[in-house]
Amino acid sequence: MAKYIKYAVVFAGQGAQNPGMGKSLYESNQAARAVFDQAGADIKYDCLEADAERLRQTEVTQPAVYTMDMAAYAALISALDIDGGGFSAPAALAGFSLGEYAAFTAAGVIESVEAGLEIVKKRSLLMKAVSTNPDGSQRGTMAAGMGDKDAVLRLVETARGADILEAVNFNSPQQTVVAGDASAVERFSTLAKEDRSLGVKAIQLSVSGAFHSPLMRPAAEGLAEALGGYAFCKPTLDVYLNATGGLFDEYGDDAGSPDDAGAKARAVMVRQIQNPVYWQTIIEAMASEGIAAIIEVGPGKTLTGLTKKIAPEIIALHVEDEESLNETVSRIREA
Repeated sequence: MAKYIKYAVVFAGQGAQNPGMGKSLYESNQAARAVFDQAGADIKYDCLEADAERLRQTEVTQPAVYTMDMAAYAALISALDIDGGGFSAPAALAGFSLGEYAAFTAAGVIESVEAGLEIVKKRSLLMKAVSTNPDGSQRGTMAAGMGDKDAVLRLVETARGADILEAVNFNSPQQTVVAGDASAVERFSTLAKEDRSLGVKAIQLSVSGAFHSPLMRPAAEGLAEALGGYAFCKPTLDVYLNATGGLFDEYGDDAGSPDDAGAKARAVMVRQIQNPVYWQTIIEAMASEGIAAIIEVGPGKTLTGLTKKIAPEIIALHVEDEESLNETVSRIREA
């Protein structure tokens, strides 16, 4: 029976945003509309009306994408009638970078969308602060290295010099994102262009900081302090982690007692903000567990494309508007 297909849901991250990203779901789906309304007028405006330049600002982007992720997830859950018993719940969840906070909310680690938004807002302000020089200019940036992973890593070592430059997103066999000081990222891109024998193509990313790099360490310290005011719970669904590629429940002893979900959640979030994202490892782990379909929820379909490259045998779907919601529900029910 279709209701027993083993599927996972993954949540889009920062960088996937686009103007008007929530309008279709807001107008067509009651469950999604409730999430946008709960987020408040300012965030609803950013999701439905803001232009690309405003959406590029970290303190705007993160709450907006988190809200869009949760609205798209609510629309999917409603359409599949999971709460009413019409379809089985996801076998696993994961979220890319910021999207991990949406995954934690969907799994009950974060108790509510309201709490999730509070945490995401604090995270975004901390990340903005460490990404800005005293004169107001942007300190760090990121670039996607397209090509063999080992070739990208060798180029990182060559380009780093005395600056900070690290591989921070291991997205697929042919895509590794690097981040660090703007000067080092520029050298990385220049060397890739000048030496074609490396087989690496560098694509500058439209981001406002060097996320998941050591430049985020002060933000991690601030986040650790901020998270002390929140309670967290053991996940009700399997959640794969950016920082390890493994499950939340298997996170190491350094996070505290295995039974202390709160300490573990805080340790995971603090580590994630300054450490690489092992997305390829996550998708490969899902495939090894017999996941037959992966549904990306939130703006864009970047993660859908990565799924096709990492595990082409898996059905890759997405939900970002009314059309994609209807198509995904139809495909899942027929699978």
